Amino acid sequence: MQKIFMKKIINTIVAFNIFIFLLMSCSKKIETIPTENIIENNKVTAVIVDPINQTFGSNITLSNLANYATQPIPAYITKDNGKANPITNIKATIGRVLFYDKNLSVTNSVSCGSCHKQEFAFGDTALVSKGVFTGTTIRHSTRLINSRFSNESKFFWDERAASLEQQTTMPIQDHAEMGFSGQFGRANLTSLLNKLGDIKYYNVLFKNAYGDTIVTEPRLQECLAQFVRSIQSFDSKYDLGRAAVRNNNDAFVNYTAQENAGKTLYMNAPIFDATGTRVSGGIGCNGCHRAPEFDIDSNTRNNGIVGIINNVGIDVNNTRAPSLRDLTKANGTLNKVMMHTGQMKNLRDVINHYQNIPIVQGNNRLDNRLRPNGQPQKLKMTETEISNVIAFLNTLGGTNVYTDKKWSDPFLVK
Repeated sequence: MQKIFMKKIINTIVAFNIFIFLLMSCSKKIETIPTENIIENNKVTAVIVDPINQTFGSNITLSNLANYATQPIPAYITKDNGKANPITNIKATIGRVLFYDKNLSVTNSVSCGSCHKQEFAFGDTALVSKGVFTGTTIRHSTRLINSRFSNESKFFWDERAASLEQQTTMPIQDHAEMGFSGQFGRANLTSLLNKLGDIKYYNVLFKNAYGDTIVTEPRLQECLAQFVRSIQSFDSKYDLGRAAVRNNNDAFVNYTAQENAGKTLYMNAPIFDATGTRVSGGIGCNGCHRAPEFDIDSNTRNNGIVGIINNVGIDVNNTRAPSLRDLTKANGTLNKVMMHTGQMKNLRDVINHYQNIPIVQGNNRLDNRLRPNGQPQKLKMTETEISNVIAFLNTLGGTNVYTDKKWSDPFLVK
């Protein structure tokens, strides 16, 4: 009996030790498992990107890449700021992988796609976007829809990037955003280039695009810019109407009377009296946000919005605005907060701002178009006019851009 009892004790101890060993081994795997990279049958797969949530990668087949290079563009769209870096399928594909790869942040926690989200027209609903270590950045992320189709080639609200190519690696090197700043003990961009060079799927992708596996900053910029410029939206109610007429001034047959009235107000310039009060005409939106691309005029200055996030301090240099396309979804749902301070929560807020442009002390960069006859603009819009303009702006939202897989996260299973 004693031998049986001792045998049970020994078996229990052995079983307990095995359990502890397995538990420690499992814990170690969760904590230390690296991103595995498997290449087989001409496919690049990123396996186990997030070992805790078991997020797996989807395949990119090099022999059958998505079409980025020859997407249809309406004949009435004539602006193109990407002619110096024409889109190719392979480089835009690399750009897509880079855009969603959290390896591009020092903590492996943030990607470009973390803040520029497909479901929000590649913008962010957060007032301030997520960064590394500090938690957030000091800005919210601009929508990237139709970035290619604009005369304005500068980027960021203060236009500090002269081109989209320059812009693409600036957030990566920002200390708060993605962290490869080289400051305060942080790794620098060279460290990132070496890091990416050790990842097998980039070896394959760069070999196919460039003939070798070398990862450089100009190559990152080229590929990321091609992917961003490939993100286009031309399937809105506006596009359906515009394709059937000679110009924007014609009534669109697919529009309601309200939408056509809003379009007329948007397109036509206002007439002001000596006090800066509108007495007739439209409201002049097209003077700065020019149809059919609805891009921002390159010469536009400050629009009367001053301050930074939460209206702390004064900032009058921000003039860059994204296209008004997909400002809302096709159903009228707003994609994100607006203006560089994020203080506008709906289209009525925006219109009310332009109704009576504030003159703020210290703002010496207010656009002259908002100071008719040297006076602050007063549009004096009626409730009906406001509703009409909102109805028109809602026609600029498409549908395909929110679901097209070629712009989706390749590291997620669909």
